[in-house]
Amino acid sequence: MSELEIKTRLQSLASRETARVLQGFFKTGPGEYGEGDVFIGIKTPPLRSLAAEFQNTSLKTIKALLKSKIHEERMLALMILVRQFAGGDEKLRQQIYDLYLTQTRFINNWDLVDGSAPYIVGPFLSEKDRTRLHTLARSSSFWERRIAIVATLYFIRRDDFDDALKIAEALLDDKHDLIHKAVGWMLREIGKRDPAVEKSFLKLHYRRMPRTALRYAIERFPESERRKYLAGTA
Repeated sequence: MSELEIKTRLQSLASRETARVLQGFFKTGPGEYGEGDVFIGIKTPPLRSLAAEFQNTSLKTIKALLKSKIHEERMLALMILVRQFAGGDEKLRQQIYDLYLTQTRFINNWDLVDGSAPYIVGPFLSEKDRTRLHTLARSSSFWERRIAIVATLYFIRRDDFDDALKIAEALLDDKHDLIHKAVGWMLREIGKRDPAVEKSFLKLHYRRMPRTALRYAIERFPESERRKYLAGTA
């Protein structure tokens, strides 16, 4: 399937009303985190169907889609990459991982990061050196920092918490709300599997954590316990 054919199919599914809603939801206005992102109005289920249909698309075409100004084209590219990575051999996985990390400037909204980093970066590094992940956590790009912490979801789901905790600690002083949310989310995921590990981290850090990160991290705690953490008396 060519780039033009894929773009034509996407345009056939576009909705102005849906685009208007998505432009607001993903904060695309001046000064917002998604400033300048362009939506044509396609929801996730149709994109997933197209990703299955176009899963054999060449990496060259996927790369072209990933550079598009249109959000749904970038999302579709990432969905196809995730499918190809899951079914690929080691050579293809290496190619996809390399492509992904050279194009992070286009993986520039939270849904793009969250739908790809735990399914490409995480699994690729699972049995390899993870230094690159910690380098991303120190990036000047908050999207790369979000890729770093969200990629650890793959490890967390396998009861491997070390990198997630180290990156969460490294990001405690981050200024961006989307990083605060991601850090709290990963801590909450750790807590689902081992509450003692999460509470040990919180004991050391909860008083200096950004409020949003803390709220996300303790979301599943009993109300009385949440109040103590928020009051600084846990």
